Amino acid sequence: MRVNGENRGQNGHQMHQLRLSYHFHCKSSKHPRPLMASSALPSSFAFFFSPIKKPLQITTKCFTPIRCGARDNRGPLVKGRVLSIEAIQAVQSLKRAHRGDPTKLDDLLPKTLSRLVKADLLATLNELLRQDHCDLALRVFSAVRSELWYKTELSLYADLVSALARKGMTAEIDRLVCDLEAEASVRCDDKGIVRLVKAVIAAERRESAVRIYGLMKRIGCGVDNEYLIRVLGRGLRRMGELGVADEVDLEYGRFSKGNLEKVKV
Repeated sequence: MRVNGENRGQNGHQMHQLRLSYHFHCKSSKHPRPLMASSALPSSFAFFFSPIKKPLQITTKCFTPIRCGARDNRGPLVKGRVLSIEAIQAVQSLKRAHRGDPTKLDDLLPKTLSRLVKADLLATLNELLRQDHCDLALRVFSAVRSELWYKTELSLYADLVSALARKGMTAEIDRLVCDLEAEASVRCDDKGIVRLVKAVIAAERRESAVRIYGLMKRIGCGVDNEYLIRVLGRGLRRMGELGVADEVDLEYGRFSKGNLEKVKV
């Protein structure tokens, strides 16, 4: 027991001397270095000054898989404002060709438009109309009319007339209405015919308004629509077609049970 006590006293004395020497070393040296435990300490005290190794940190990356749905599950297009990749590429390629060399459009149009499905083709047309590229829109509309699934939509004609009027393309408006008049399968659409009549009157196309009135009589459209009759009669009078305006009041006024009001110029 006495021997063990003496050993502990010697070890404590060595530790005290080592601390003093280390303290002196740090003060005297500009760049102090820690004393090596293996050279200055007994093996029993070396573990007190051995460097502590930090455990390795293993970083793991998490990846979230992204699954793309099928083409057939895409949402409906809303007036061309939500475009598919195919429609965007078609619009860009047509605009690029029109700016560069318009003569190449004859070869580019069939190649570009034939790859589009119905929704993408209509979205391309609506986007060109929104951007006021009426020349390109008319050519795309010609391709739309050549499709087997095409059915006459008066609302689409109204969008075309409004876009052409913004660009001052009045001759194209009259030509477009002539094409509509020549179509065989025109269905009555109350909302579409109202939009078309308002667009033609806003463009101040007198002959086109008279042609649309003839189309209305042919397909029996607007018989019970007082608002449409008022708009058409007011527009015809404003453009100087007083006789046709009176005919509209007489022809359609008898179906509205006398509720149709005469509009004064």
